[in-house]
Amino acid sequence: MADYLLVDGYNIIFAWPDLKALADTNLDAARMKLQDILCNYQGFKKCNLILVFDGYKVKGNPGEVIKYHNIHVIFTKEAETADQYIEKVTQEIGRTHHVKVATSDKLEQVIILGKGAVRLSARDLEKEIKETNDEIHKQHLERIPSKKNRLFDNVDPALFEYLEKIRLNKQ
Repeated sequence: MADYLLVDGYNIIFAWPDLKALADTNLDAARMKLQDILCNYQGFKKCNLILVFDGYKVKGNPGEVIKYHNIHVIFTKEAETADQYIEKVTQEIGRTHHVKVATSDKLEQVIILGKGAVRLSARDLEKEIKETNDEIHKQHLERIPSKKNRLFDNVDPALFEYLEKIRLNKQ
């Protein structure tokens, strides 16, 4: 049974202080940063991650599905909110898959719980991502010993002695 994580993009952006500050000056940059954070998270957790952004206010918007590295990014169509999209998808896959929904929208949380999904608040998602990043660091980055390749660590002892004499001017 596959695991799915559906993320209400703008809800998360405006709930996380770093992303909110970025969005106040550049919303596109905040979206990209969230996408990158979630790609890293997905790469470790191996879940199907769907990031949903509202497109309902854009006149004539047909909606868009983008594959961004290892996640799916959805821009909803005109007159469809991210909440509506998430509810629809949760209804469709909730019976046969494990589904988590990340949003701090209280009404949305109640609705998705009724459809069999697990809720994650924006704060819970942020905490889980930080813990995942710590685990990635511990499992991968701290395990790799520093392998500095110094010339004098691998040189023949006689050559080392000769070069040391030259360096100290003791020929």
